[in-house]
Amino acid sequence: MLNQNPIWKYVLVVFVLSMCTLYALPNLYGEDHAVQISSGKTSTVSPQMIADVEASMREANIAFKAVEFKNDQLLVRLNDSDTQLLAREHLHDAFSDNFIVAMNLAPDTPDWLEALNAAPMKLGLDLRGGIHFLMEVDMKSAVSKAFEDTIDDFQTQLRQESLRYRAVSQAGDFIEISFRDPQVLEDAQFFLRNNYRNMLFSERDALTLRASFTDARLSEIKDYAVKQNITIIRSRVNQLGVAEPLVQKQGSERIVVQLPGIQDSTLAREILNATATLDFRLVDQTNDVRDAVNGRIPASSQLNFDRNGQPILLRKQVMLQGSHIIDANSSTDENGFPQVNISLDSKGGSKMSNATKDNIGKPMATVFIEYKSTGERDSEDKLIFEKHEEVINVATIQARLGNSFRITGIDNAKEARDLSLLLRAGALIAPIQIVEERTVGPSLGAENVKLGMQAIIYGLIAVLAFMLIYYRAFGLVANIGLVVNLIMIVGIMSMIPGATLTLPGMAGIVLTVGMAVDANVLIFERIREEIREGRSPQQAIHFGYDNAFSTILDANITTFIAGMILFAVGTGPIKGFSITLMIGIATSMFTAIIVSRVIVNMIWGGKRVKSLMI
Repeated sequence: MLNQNPIWKYVLVVFVLSMCTLYALPNLYGEDHAVQISSGKTSTVSPQMIADVEASMREANIAFKAVEFKNDQLLVRLNDSDTQLLAREHLHDAFSDNFIVAMNLAPDTPDWLEALNAAPMKLGLDLRGGIHFLMEVDMKSAVSKAFEDTIDDFQTQLRQESLRYRAVSQAGDFIEISFRDPQVLEDAQFFLRNNYRNMLFSERDALTLRASFTDARLSEIKDYAVKQNITIIRSRVNQLGVAEPLVQKQGSERIVVQLPGIQDSTLAREILNATATLDFRLVDQTNDVRDAVNGRIPASSQLNFDRNGQPILLRKQVMLQGSHIIDANSSTDENGFPQVNISLDSKGGSKMSNATKDNIGKPMATVFIEYKSTGERDSEDKLIFEKHEEVINVATIQARLGNSFRITGIDNAKEARDLSLLLRAGALIAPIQIVEERTVGPSLGAENVKLGMQAIIYGLIAVLAFMLIYYRAFGLVANIGLVVNLIMIVGIMSMIPGATLTLPGMAGIVLTVGMAVDANVLIFERIREEIREGRSPQQAIHFGYDNAFSTILDANITTFIAGMILFAVGTGPIKGFSITLMIGIATSMFTAIIVSRVIVNMIWGGKRVKSLMI
C-alpha cells in the first residue's frame, strides 16, 4: 500500500529529535551572575577554600546561591547583577592579594545534562555582553626578531661549514657579514645563496657580504607574526579558563579579541597585555657576577636578576627561544621533586641539541622577557615598548638535549604548574598594543536577546497562522515541522563546539522561519495539482512528495552554497548569520521531506480517504 512508513524512518526521526531536544534543553535554564576566583601568581585555588568564601559572604550579609569548585576555579553564583557587583567588590578586597577575582556569567545547567556534555548555545558579544579588544602587532619588532634569528642561523651554519668570518651584524635593512679573505667571502656567498633562497645577497665590498629579505619573505614574516600571535592569545585565554574567545585577524596588522560574558576588563587586559617571550641562555661561570654588579660587565655577557632580586650573569647568545616550544607539562621526578617536561618543534630540537652538546653539567637559565609600554609614541604614532628581563629558573644541563627535555631545580609544584602554563601559552612573536577597547554591558546584551526572541516568536506566529488557514490540516503538519525545525536548530547550535549565536545569527533564524515552509508549500501545491488531475488522495500524497523533491533540493542547495561562501569570506557577524542560515536550510529540508511525510503517512497513509483537507 502507498504511503506506509518503513521502520527506519521512525527510528531516524525519533533519534534525531531526541538528540536535538536533549542538547537544546540547557538553553532553558539560563545563566547565573557569578564571581570567579582563579589562581594567582603565588596561590592556588582549592576546594578547601569553599568554606572560607561562604563564611566571608555571610559575614558581609551578601546573599548567594552556591559556591562551586570547577575547572580549578571557585564560582560564586548570585541572584542578580547588583548582588554580583557587591560580591565582586567584597571578594576582591578579601582575596585579591593572592588570587584573581573577576565577574562572569555561568550556565545554570543541571548536573545530569552536564554529564552528557550538553551545554547552552554560546552567545556572541552583542547578546551576552562582554569585552571587545582591537590589538595591533608591532611589525618592527617582528622583522627585528627575524633578523636576530637569521643572524644566529648564519653564525651557526658558517661555523659548521668552517667558513671563518669576522662578524655578523644588522645594518639597517641588511645583514652584513665581514671576512678576512675574499675567497672565503665567495665560498660563503655560494653556500648561503643555496641554503637561503628567500634572501638576496650582494657584495658591499671585497670583504663584506650583504644579505636582505625579499619582499615575499617580509610579507611572510609579518603574516606569520599575526597568525602566531592569534594562536598564542587564544591559548593564553583558554589556558587561564577566562572564556571561549573570538580571536581573529583584521587587516594586515590587527587582531580582534572578543570575550563574551567577561565583565572585568582589568583581568582581560592583564592576560592580553602579557606581551612576553622566553629565552634559554647559559649562565656565565667564567666571570664574577660581583664585578658585573659593580659595572664591569664582559662584552659577551649581560647582567640579569631573578624574582628575588639576586643578580645572575648570563651569556648574551640565546640557546633557544620560547617560540619553538610546542608543549609543556608539570610532573615529578623519580624522587618526587617537581619538574617541567618540554617538547620542541624540529628546528628548536636541532638548535637545543647543538647548543647543549658541549655544555653538559653547566647551568642553563630560563629568562622571562616582557615588553611594557612606556606610554610614549614614535614618529608613526605607535606605542614605544621597553624590554624587561627576569630569570625565572636556573637548571643544570644533565645530558645533550633534543626535541624533549625537562627543567628541574624548581622550588614547588605550584611554580612548576605556572611555568608549564607560561610555556604552553607561548611567546608572542612581536609586542602587541590594545588600540581599541569596548565593553558591552550584560543589560544591553539581554535587551538584544529579548528583541531577537520577539522577532522570532512574532515571525513564527505569523507563519503558523498563515499555514493553518491556507492549508488547514496539512498546514497543522507543516506547523509541527516548523516547531521541530526550531528545536533542531537550537540543538545543533548547542552541539557544535565553535558555533556562536550573534544578533545577525538570530536574524538568520528569523529568515529560516520564513524559508522553512517553502518546501512544504511546494509539496502541498504539488499534492493539490495531483488531485486536480484526478489522482486519488493516496496517489496525490505519494507523487506530491516524490515529484517536489528535486525542486526542493535544487533551491536549497543554491542557498546553502551562498551560505558557505559567506562563511568562508565573511568575518564576525557575517559568519554568525551564515552558520544559522546553513543549519536552518539543512534542518528545514529534513523536517519538510522526512518529518512531515512521516506525520502525513501516520494520519492518512494506508487508509481509505475520499478527500484531503488541503
